[in-house]
Amino acid sequence: MPLSDHDFSAIRLTLELASLTTVLLLIVGTPIAWWLARTRSRLKGLIGAVVALPLVLPPTVIGFYLLVVSGPHGPVGQITQSLGLGTLPFTFTGLVVASVFYSMPFVVQPLQNAFESIGDRPLEVAATLRANPWDCFFTVVLPMARPSFVTASILGFAHTVGEFGVVLMMGGSIPDKTRTVSVQIFDHVEAMEYAQAHWLAGGMVVFSFIVLLALYSSRRFKPGLA
Repeated sequence: MPLSDHDFSAIRLTLELASLTTVLLLIVGTPIAWWLARTRSRLKGLIGAVVALPLVLPPTVIGFYLLVVSGPHGPVGQITQSLGLGTLPFTFTGLVVASVFYSMPFVVQPLQNAFESIGDRPLEVAATLRANPWDCFFTVVLPMARPSFVTASILGFAHTVGEFGVVLMMGGSIPDKTRTVSVQIFDHVEAMEYAQAHWLAGGMVVFSFIVLLALYSSRRFKPGLA
């Protein structure tokens, strides 16, 4: 059989990680994108740079510092331990936290661009009809930005599926717990199991091509995040 039980376990874990990460990214990233699109605060550049850091930093660097911060001697690790939650490294929860941070710009930037393109006019018209800010956002902004939400969701999901450096640093390679497809491919190559690696790697190539084909076939998608 081309794929082993460990391979299928890695695929299942990767899909679960990508799905949960995408949902959390939409919940966390939407208000961040809205604030970046609307604010005139001097902190806009700083927050925007922090969000975009994963675009330029090597994944191993991000994974290393997340490991240090959330480890037993790190500030986050000490807080989680004091709450009786243990530490995040080498757990599925730790993978989710790391993935949310690492894939953040792939969700925030498309949404920010969409919010900025809407402009003030539709919101002003809604306000004249006595719509409060929440009504304006849910009845005007969200419907107009729906295509960008689809794009952001696909990008966030696909980017999480393809993670390697961050998940390896933060989660290691624990079967059925933190071993994702990318790590499983790495393990197969290390063991010189090239046939199994080919099946998983080929699946990743097909998946990536389908995602890019879907995005580039959309009239509303433009290459680049910024």
